[in-house]
Amino acid sequence: MTKSFYILGFLTTFILGIGAMFEFLVWPCRGMIVFAGFLLLNFGLVPTYFYQKYKSVKS
Repeated sequence: MTKSFYILGFLTTFILGIGAMFEFLVWPCRGMIVFAGFLLLNFGLVPTYFYQKYKSVKS
């Protein structure tokens, strides 16, 4: 895996963690933070993971 994958994974986990904390504490903007975390997960981390796997199988 590349360094960018690990950085993207950390950012996704961090944003979802902050969103979960905002959910439990019932603070404002919690829905937008969780939504941004899931967007980053679905359109950033998962495609990057499968692309890295595709590259490693192909070579």
